[in-house]
Amino acid sequence: MDERMDESYCGTPAVASAPAAGPPYAECVLCRKPTEYPESAKGVTLCPVCEWQEAQRTACSG
Repeated sequence: MDERMDESYCGTPAVASAPAAGPPYAECVLCRKPTEYPESAKGVTLCPVCEWQEAQRTACSG
């Protein structure tokens, strides 16, 4: 399945950048804790805990 199609179907934007090698890290948009992504990352940045919780909430059920 095409990744773009999956994102639009589930309604969850994916962070396009890879995890950062070192600081400065972007803040989580939900809890303000540091994420694994650089400050220059575009889109929604979530810390590992919030990312997992968001995935649980928005999981596509079949």
